[in-house]
Amino acid sequence: MFIGEAPGASEDKQGVPFVGASGKFLDEMLADIGLFRADVFITNVVKCRPPENRDPMPEEVRICTEAYLWRQLEVLKPKVLVTLGRHAMYRFLPLTKKISDVHGLPTHITNPYIGDTYTLLPLYHPAAALYNGSMRATLKEDFQNIQKVLTELDSV
Repeated sequence: MFIGEAPGASEDKQGVPFVGASGKFLDEMLADIGLFRADVFITNVVKCRPPENRDPMPEEVRICTEAYLWRQLEVLKPKVLVTLGRHAMYRFLPLTKKISDVHGLPTHITNPYIGDTYTLLPLYHPAAALYNGSMRATLKEDFQNIQKVLTELDSV
């Protein structure tokens, strides 16, 4: 399961997450590890685009997480949660964590409603590579960790 922050303009219009340039790069990285969109679930923390593409307000994040995101996790029971970007990461990890320190490193989180535990893998947002070309290699390398984590979970 891949989790972004909020829909952009194209995503909001089409009702599908990650369909713009970031989505194309996401698709490329998925293909690099032998996965396709049909193999994964992609969503956002906030389910509708904030006005003027501003960052979601804390109350919007709280409401969407409680009303939708934790429930999606409960129903889908994903093997791995991959957060895309720091805003999505902060929904699950403390604000004291820096994405530059934890990207690509698996950790465990618990659903406070039902107690299920998930493996969380925080990654940079694909848009980071669009704005900063040097991030492209970092993201591709971090994506390789997805396969490693899945392999380890399958062997347990």
